[in-house]
Amino acid sequence: MSDNKNTPPPRPTVALLGAGTMGAGIAERLLDEGFAVDVWNRTPGPAARLAERGATAHASPDEAAAHGDVVVTMLPTGDAVKEVMLEQKTLNAIRPGAVWAQMGTIGVEATDTLRSEVARMRPGVAFVDAPVSGSREPARSGRLVILASGPTAARSSLEPVFQALGRLVWLGEAGAGSRMKLVLNTWLAFEVEAAAEVAALADRLGVAHTALREAIAGGTLASGVAMTKLAKMETGDYSADFSLEWALKDLDLADAAAAEVIPVAGAIAERWRRLVGDGYGGLDISAARIGLGSAPVAAASAT
Repeated sequence: MSDNKNTPPPRPTVALLGAGTMGAGIAERLLDEGFAVDVWNRTPGPAARLAERGATAHASPDEAAAHGDVVVTMLPTGDAVKEVMLEQKTLNAIRPGAVWAQMGTIGVEATDTLRSEVARMRPGVAFVDAPVSGSREPARSGRLVILASGPTAARSSLEPVFQALGRLVWLGEAGAGSRMKLVLNTWLAFEVEAAAEVAALADRLGVAHTALREAIAGGTLASGVAMTKLAKMETGDYSADFSLEWALKDLDLADAAAAEVIPVAGAIAERWRRLVGDGYGGLDISAARIGLGSAPVAAASAT
């Protein structure tokens, strides 16, 4: 008789609702790691492309959700999540005992509302608030930071999925993850705006970027994010890893939660809002360089 004590438990089936840039990256990573993935997207193209890689595409979100041991939502806004999960009654399709991992950045108020609605309508479903820190490439390569919060009992079901995607930080009760995400993305905005303004100042003062990088590299001022975005700014490569419009959305969520303590973040948001209004929202967040002096524009279009 074989000894199954060391046999790992079967991997959960994942239902992914929302196959945009981040959702598609997450799905691709899970497929590469051998997970069964059911997928739905509002427009069918992204789901069809994932089906070519081995996912099962569905025409409606409730069909996809009904198959998941873990249901992941990666939708752009709180209103979008509420529409899909509550108004379209997808929450009702989740099987008892399954886990709903809400992984998009939707802010504090929407997260708290969803947690309350799940407790009221589907107490047999575990709601986990788990936004991620990272962009397209970290999603595809399993280097995200997952800021998870929710019932401890759900952790064992989620860990195989989260470990495939990156590093898990468990923060306590649902809602703590969204609060941490707003803090981190506000920090990100400051680093990107700093890189943009420093690049513009260097150009105005005639400081060569090669000399600037040499002065910064290896020192206490060096930041991986800032240096990466500075390199994109130098060449005008604004191909999107994390778009300016979604970065602005996150700043607005932080502003809604605590405007009185982040006045400079609010000023950054207003400058970025003008850029988005001028048509640069689909570009990478490094497009914050545009509008500050003479910015390289080799790839400065949203198409």
